[in-house]
Amino acid sequence: MAVDAAQLWTLNHRLLTAVLDEAGTQLEELGLEPKEFFVLAEVAASPHPARLAKELVIPKASVTVYVRNLVAKGFLRREIDDADLRRHRLVLTDDGVAARDRSFAALAAAFDRRLARIAPGDRAELARILTALLEPATPLEPAPEVSR
Repeated sequence: MAVDAAQLWTLNHRLLTAVLDEAGTQLEELGLEPKEFFVLAEVAASPHPARLAKELVIPKASVTVYVRNLVAKGFLRREIDDADLRRHRLVLTDDGVAARDRSFAALAAAFDRRLARIAPGDRAELARILTALLEPATPLEPAPEVSR
């Protein structure tokens, strides 16, 4: 039985949602909403709000709300960007690093409970497959045709 791409995408989305739901209580205890966690997780690699919005694929207005909340909670601070004094960059505070790390631990524990259901060799294969899916497509790879 063939499995189509939409079905795989849906299964993957359902898995990620289930893991987030399972870890949700711990995130709430840290004072974080799931989307705020994603901002904390990405801010070190993407310290400018516009870049955060692009990387997280969320509207800039939403990033502004999450950043405002995280600054108020003491997890982030805004600093003037020395490279461009017209912009500010976001920096994790010590509390922000602790919240991010504890959130990652909660998500990892929830995901590990799911992974325990499959054999170690299958885990390695899943890691290989996910890594391959995240690699950029080469210019020679045409997009598959969608039949209607």
